[in-house]
Amino acid sequence: MTLSAEDRVAIAELISMHGHLFDGGELDRLGELFTADVVYDVTDFGQEPLKGVAAIREAALALGESNPVGHHVTNIVLTQIVDGQVHARSKGIGINADGTTGSVTYEDTITRGDQGWRISYRKVLARRAPLGGK
Repeated sequence: MTLSAEDRVAIAELISMHGHLFDGGELDRLGELFTADVVYDVTDFGQEPLKGVAAIREAALALGESNPVGHHVTNIVLTQIVDGQVHARSKGIGINADGTTGSVTYEDTITRGDQGWRISYRKVLARRAPLGGK
């Protein structure tokens, strides 16, 4: 089964909304992005995976002023895994309050449920070296 154009647009908007909600401090709306049992894997940053929307919210609040002031997502590529789930790969650029930046790759599993598409798994991979270097 191929993804419809409507599904592709909805998923791209879902991924894009991540930055708007976090940057706007609208952490009470994270249920619009993630399934209730989401796993947010930040092991590449030396942290344990976050499990559930509340854990993501708490981690963002704990970072406080260390959170980026801007999350920008680009280069979204979607491939269907199985019926009802899609793999999404995208690039993220974080802008910090001091003007420094960072780049990540998001590896997402997007699941269709009763409320539409939601991220059920996200792995955040830091980009630290060019050309895929370690």
